[in-house]
Amino acid sequence: MLHRFHLRTNERSQMIDITEQVRSTLRQAGALEGLVIVYCPHTTAGITINEGADPDVARDILQHLNELFPWNHPQYRHGEGNSAAHLKASVIGTSQSIPFVEGKMVLGTWQSIFFCEFDGPRQRTFFVKVVL
Repeated sequence: MLHRFHLRTNERSQMIDITEQVRSTLRQAGALEGLVIVYCPHTTAGITINEGADPDVARDILQHLNELFPWNHPQYRHGEGNSAAHLKASVIGTSQSIPFVEGKMVLGTWQSIFFCEFDGPRQRTFFVKVVL
């Protein structure tokens, strides 16, 4: 079964910890071993795994992405004016696959799963699929 989640972002660029929603989906599935796939169907947002214990890590990631892809670069040609968001989403990627064993995701001690917004604020969707 494919699980759909909705969230509202509040900033132009934002990383939202969605680890608990993914864990909850995995618990509901009752599966013991396999993969859980988290997917973002947006061209200006993405999914990543990184440290969730210290919020400065997410701030550093967003700051550096903003430096690499400034919002108003003079060479951007995309007419909507959000080329930076498209570039950031391409670098971060649209999905993550996480193995699970004994019903628990195999994440490192400090790892969390993040929905990454690059063109907000918006109403967004992400999907979680448990694969046995």
